[in-house]
Amino acid sequence: MGNILYPPTRPQSVGEVLDTAFRIYGTTLLKCLPYTFTSVILGQTLSIYDVMHRHGTPAAGALQAAATFPRVPSPTWWILFLVLVVVDAMFANAVFLRQYTLATGHPASMRAELSQGLRRAPGVLLVGLLIGLAFGVTLVPVVILIGALGVSLGVSPIGQAGASQAWLVIGFVLAMLLAASWVLIRWVCSVPIYLLSERGPVASMSHSWEITRGNFWRLSVIYTVGVVLLLVFYFLASIVGGMAALWLGRGDVLVVMAVTTAVIALLAALFTPFYHALVLAVFGDLSARREGADLAQRISAPATQ
Repeated sequence: MGNILYPPTRPQSVGEVLDTAFRIYGTTLLKCLPYTFTSVILGQTLSIYDVMHRHGTPAAGALQAAATFPRVPSPTWWILFLVLVVVDAMFANAVFLRQYTLATGHPASMRAELSQGLRRAPGVLLVGLLIGLAFGVTLVPVVILIGALGVSLGVSPIGQAGASQAWLVIGFVLAMLLAASWVLIRWVCSVPIYLLSERGPVASMSHSWEITRGNFWRLSVIYTVGVVLLLVFYFLASIVGGMAALWLGRGDVLVVMAVTTAVIALLAALFTPFYHALVLAVFGDLSARREGADLAQRISAPATQ
């Protein structure tokens, strides 16, 4: 058995959860790269397909033609897209399973991880779809409220109430972010629960809702730090990608765009496992808190009877 980083033996503070996430990320990164790099490379298949099916459009005018006459995707494109979605979900699941296996001190098995990752891919996609629908539902009252405020303030004419419109837009964005964070935080543990237990997609979402109860603001702080770090990672990757593209593209717009996208995607493969490590660390902390609460209830139960 290797170094055991997971699960935590007790509930952790915000700093300890982030520290656990960094330790899992640093310990497992190199062994997760085969999955992330393969996923990124396969993810470029659609871009290659689009480039190869420009219907003979010269490279110099390809960008203008694509912007002026958007091409309707063919059935082959949609089939390829769906296959890539499932494959991407499989590799994402495999990354999480490998991190869990290594963090718990067990040897990794690529065959087992990819097999389970593929079997669980449809359920993970269903969880993502249900979370997306839930987010859409939460936006309905937000839109109604902002619309009612706009009507009450008389912000219909565009030129007469610029400041009021600006505040309404800011309010809508903030309300949308709050709704999105509420939905995501309450169900963020659905995927690890689904991958690490025998629960189905809906049961996993229900359990995630239960164990995150009362932890919204605490989890908001944790994930805010995680999102800021990922944004910094992607910002640095964009700078490196842009510099590499300008050096290799030599003025060719299509080459510059292709190189920028490829470099950013490859560098992003280095950072993606941090998200999985953070979710795993959060799930471990919430599980420890839940087990502690359950134990306290079992201990106090005889005294109340």
